[in-house]
Amino acid sequence: MQDTNDGSWFSTGDGKVGAERVKARVLRNAGAILVVFLLALSAGCRTTGDDPGGIEAGKGTPNGDRVFLTVDFQQGQTLRYRFVSNREIALDWDPNAAASQNRVQKQVEQLEMVVAYTALEVDPYGVSTVQATCESIEARRAGGPAQRTVANDAVQSARGKTFTFKVDSRGKIVDAAELEAFIKKMGAKAFRADSSRGRVKEPDMIGDFTASQWFLWDSVSSVELPAEGVGVGQSWVSKLLVPTPMVIRQARNVTYTLKEIRAGDAAAVAVIESAYSAADAVPAAWPVPYAGRFQMSGTFGFLGGYQVLALQGSGQELFDIDAGRVLKRAQMYRMEMRASLPPMGIRANPHLTIDQSLTMELLNP
Repeated sequence: MQDTNDGSWFSTGDGKVGAERVKARVLRNAGAILVVFLLALSAGCRTTGDDPGGIEAGKGTPNGDRVFLTVDFQQGQTLRYRFVSNREIALDWDPNAAASQNRVQKQVEQLEMVVAYTALEVDPYGVSTVQATCESIEARRAGGPAQRTVANDAVQSARGKTFTFKVDSRGKIVDAAELEAFIKKMGAKAFRADSSRGRVKEPDMIGDFTASQWFLWDSVSSVELPAEGVGVGQSWVSKLLVPTPMVIRQARNVTYTLKEIRAGDAAAVAVIESAYSAADAVPAAWPVPYAGRFQMSGTFGFLGGYQVLALQGSGQELFDIDAGRVLKRAQMYRMEMRASLPPMGIRANPHLTIDQSLTMELLNP
């Protein structure tokens, strides 16, 4: 396949629900009801089935036919998530060579960060404003020449910085201007200060940062007919970013499936499974951290003509239906690629295998 080149809001409970919390929940649920009602009108007054039964306060329970997956916010509340992106890369310089020649180069890249989200303005009937603060972030590399540049990884410039975005009750980010500017500012720091030999970009993990923040609630916001709710066994589709060690734009198709609803003492949890494949195109609206002409340093700048041969994987997300937030998420896939060498008279057929995992986990407040 030719490569194109070209989120959960937060409320945590300890079981001690006082009068103020009950009042807040009633207000949130009332907002969810109105949002669902308005969506139903825009969808032609669709319903959730003959007997919604266990549907409670516009959200849904395990006893109901369908559930409503909405993202809820509480004014002024801050919750933290840990994100980890781990990428294992195997570069086989010549798959046709004898195994004894051992021409496989391996390296690992990892990004770990904690981001705190605070709801600054909450509108249960429309759009809320959220502030994100990158409290900690660290990029690590092992193996390969790129290991030497880890201390200069531009993604680490996000440490201590904040940005805001606006999101609706479906989890769809409707205004990401500050986030996009934030990503581009990091991208500008990825270039060497000395430009006497042209613009040279060092390796970075900005794509991994983007993959975590741009798609926070994609599993919920991509439901096609949210006013109808989602039933166990139902599937829907979307696209997600594929972060890579080289400069290409690549997406993966994702098919989400509501596998089950787990009932617990504290909350009802939706188990959303996902399956991935290589996408043919990348949405134009996705952010691009770099602009202009430049050369990337290292092995993945030396190689070129990248083609995605295959991409397969799966994942699982646990979504708290009552609180309207992601509890944890894990996505894993393998991508196989072919690359080409510059015209230097060298005969080789480089292949790459990338094993990628992306996780998101709610931390205790």
